[in-house]
Amino acid sequence: KKLAKNKGKKKEKPTWGEPKQNNKDKTNSKKASSAISSLPKPEFVNTTPKGNKKDLSSTPMADAYHPAAVEAAWQDWWEASGFYSCDPKEAEGKSPEEKFVMVIPPPNVTGSLHLGHALTAAVEDTLTRWHRMKGHATLYVPGTDHAGIATQSVVEKMIMKESNQTRHDLGREKFIEKVWEWKAEYGNRITTQLRRLGSSVDWSRERFTMDHMCSKAVIEAFNRFHEDGLLYRAERLGNWSCALKSAISDIEVDYIDLDGRTYLEVKTHKGNPNDAKGRYEFGVLTSFAYPVEDSSEQ
Repeated sequence: KKLAKNKGKKKEKPTWGEPKQNNKDKTNSKKASSAISSLPKPEFVNTTPKGNKKDLSSTPMADAYHPAAVEAAWQDWWEASGFYSCDPKEAEGKSPEEKFVMVIPPPNVTGSLHLGHALTAAVEDTLTRWHRMKGHATLYVPGTDHAGIATQSVVEKMIMKESNQTRHDLGREKFIEKVWEWKAEYGNRITTQLRRLGSSVDWSRERFTMDHMCSKAVIEAFNRFHEDGLLYRAERLGNWSCALKSAISDIEVDYIDLDGRTYLEVKTHKGNPNDAKGRYEFGVLTSFAYPVEDSSEQ
């Protein structure tokens, strides 16, 4: 019975030079420690004015690590002090080996950062800080991507819900204004997360892929590629979204293998009146062309 009773129990190692503790003492010490841990912790209040250096001289030392208390105020002071900026005049006098410039892969403005972004940002920030500590002219540029189709879809749904209009009802200019309004309201989530991560990016150079400077660069690059013969018009199979009324990339398409002419339902359409079940014809090639305005081309 004794063997069965004590089976699986771990024997405690004796501590030399200390009196043996009985079960009652153990119980009392456990109760005392649990009572201490259950005491309400004082909530940290950041009293440092934004942009000022954090002063901890009047703050009592915490009994454990509290992220909110430790991390508060530092990022604002680092930004205000210009620690992450790069002086162009100073960079001019340095050799190419003493310059380090990196653009953050812009996250999609429609979402929020996840663990993969955090890992990438940590590696990039480590490289940036290493070059900065070596005295190199260092620049780490932040930005967000307009996410193309994803943003368009989100904003279109918002407009339809608010005013029962499509982007075609609004027109191009008004729709772009709505995209910018949406970006201003919801797009700051990512930049807030990057600040919380402590990434040493130069926020004075922040870019959004739809802003004027980036749009101008895209047009310039497009023209250069066209002049060099890298961009040209030709007959190719493309992807057309009936819902978005727009061409979309291969990555946005789910492929289905069909054996010849096949009729399938399309959820975003009301139904084909020429088919008893409202299905549409797939598995065939249809040729069509639009006339180019002020031209005889198609």
